[in-house]
Amino acid sequence: MSNEDSPFADLPAGLVEEVLRQTTKVGDLLLGGFQHVKKNREVLRNALLNKGHVISEGSLGYPPLPTTCAADGSYAIERLLTADLVAAAAVCVEGLTPPSEKRHWDQPHHISFIVPEVHHADTATILRAVMLGNELLLSCRAPHEVVMIDGTFTLPVIYFNQALANAPAAPELNSSREFLDNCGGYLEQYLEILVGQRSDKQFIGLPKYSTRREFGREMDWPQGYDDRGMLTLLLQPGELTKPRMLEQPSQDWHINVSGKVSEKYPDAKVLVADIVAALKRVHVFYYKPHAWLPALRVEAAQSVASNTHRLATVVQGLKQQCSTAAMLEPYPIYLADRMVKSLARAVPAFRQVTTQSICERYEGDIGEVFFAMHGYRSESGRSG
Repeated sequence: MSNEDSPFADLPAGLVEEVLRQTTKVGDLLLGGFQHVKKNREVLRNALLNKGHVISEGSLGYPPLPTTCAADGSYAIERLLTADLVAAAAVCVEGLTPPSEKRHWDQPHHISFIVPEVHHADTATILRAVMLGNELLLSCRAPHEVVMIDGTFTLPVIYFNQALANAPAAPELNSSREFLDNCGGYLEQYLEILVGQRSDKQFIGLPKYSTRREFGREMDWPQGYDDRGMLTLLLQPGELTKPRMLEQPSQDWHINVSGKVSEKYPDAKVLVADIVAALKRVHVFYYKPHAWLPALRVEAAQSVASNTHRLATVVQGLKQQCSTAAMLEPYPIYLADRMVKSLARAVPAFRQVTTQSICERYEGDIGEVFFAMHGYRSESGRSG
């Protein structure tokens, strides 16, 4: 029986009983919040309508159904006795194809990176940036009209800045060399996504969770209610909010490209300045395609959000890909998410294959190999 089938198997009985008592109190607190929203739903919705924040998808028009795809990524680190086995993968999956269109891809596209590393505290930080960079590369190479990215548009600026601060100080890591060798390309693709200059290609970010409250602050919603949760209850199927500027942080966005990075990429500082300027123009809106779905938080470049035809193309693409109640997100996002989640579960198998390969060629006691390749701890993460 797996841990999923018996989640309390390894916990002391007293601990389980105490937690169950506490969850009852948690339920009482959440119930009060739900009842408050239910009681005031009409008032809250009317306030949103009176502010002119809500429009119907029909008011945008009905362009031809676009082709779509979605990108996602994940990484995993298997901590061994003598080294670390690290892996990162990005995948891009084609969505449901309109009847009048041919499929662009016969199978998902991917970029993988798997190497041994010395034990180092910054491995996860740098590997995560490699994963996200490859995700952006796949997104920009995709020939589809609507390209969905599983996560917020602001995530790369955070991950890249962390990696640029740590990678130059860790030249012994394969992940550092991989990131530094390709970071110029990663930044160029990031800017392409943020600007959205091509009218035949719409990039959108679909974060499942966000702490930003662009609507909640203006509408004076209680602090405990995030925008996506409230708008799921207030929007009717087929409605969306008018795109508005993404909430900006208290300090300016920043990507550190000094030192060796700026020497290798002379135009890096100009590129970063363009990225920061583009981030300040990113727009966000919420869209509820069907009654069975929560509202989708959608981030897009200003060039997409301010153009009615391009915005309608995004909305039609999302509606077509949310065609079943079995998935609470667009179809290609769901598939990409399923694929990348499997990476962490597969890394122990990669380790076993590596161990077998070493044993076949090792001339000493293979017991030493099994000790060295014994896994003590696994770490994993995703972009979304």
